[in-house]
Amino acid sequence: MSARRKATTQISRLAHRAGGTAAANRMVPEETPVALSFAGTTHAVMMASPADFEDFALGFSLTEGIIADRQEIGAIEVEDHGAGIDIQIRLKDQANTRFEARRRRLAGPVGCGLCGIESIEEAMRSVEVVGSSKLTLNTDDIVCSVKLLSKAQPLHAETGAVHAAGFYIPGKGIVMAREDVGRHNALDKLAGALAKAGIDGNSGAVVVTSRVSVEMVQKTAAIGAAFIIAVSAPTALAIRTAGDAGMTLVALVRGDDFDIFTHPERVACGVAKHVA
Repeated sequence: MSARRKATTQISRLAHRAGGTAAANRMVPEETPVALSFAGTTHAVMMASPADFEDFALGFSLTEGIIADRQEIGAIEVEDHGAGIDIQIRLKDQANTRFEARRRRLAGPVGCGLCGIESIEEAMRSVEVVGSSKLTLNTDDIVCSVKLLSKAQPLHAETGAVHAAGFYIPGKGIVMAREDVGRHNALDKLAGALAKAGIDGNSGAVVVTSRVSVEMVQKTAAIGAAFIIAVSAPTALAIRTAGDAGMTLVALVRGDDFDIFTHPERVACGVAKHVA
């Protein structure tokens, strides 16, 4: 059974403004539990926007290292159970064997005192190295990528309450974008959409509206992109991870201003000057 749900709902509220208080309507985004299940067993449950389910399933499988490419997925079935969405993902033989081994490894004995070790190692998994990328961007590319992403956010324009992840290719602009109440979900959905379209992650930059955590760097590297461009700030671990992966991390893009935290050699900025 396929799932079709509204991404937004109209609600009434009291709007207090300088001129007074009045009843008014507003569109707000929906969020729903989305289970990602492999071989009939739930692997993760995310609170997500009820849209782009197949992109989500494919992208999550790729960015979490469950599959190496989209051909390792045999089928994706989206089921609406009322309280939430269950995405059933069937892996092909070799990928399923790897996943089963991974799942057994993470299911350590309870109370052993060390059972979290594998999970910590999983969270800090090695990141794909993208340092061989020859892609370079100039100042206009970086500024333009964020401006163009803002125009590819219909759900945010309606609600003001969701994140977006887009893919920018020089000379083409934002070629793909996805929105979600969760920043990781938006990036996973983008990863899935790029894979379905056959777009090489090495050809452009991932652009996000959120802060840059280490997970965002990990997922960007899994896409194969050597650039992540963000409106908000990065964490220290994200910066270290991007540096080690050979990724150029640009953040705090506000108008014509931005900060380059790692591998600035890929950005043509003109003459450097000292700023506070």
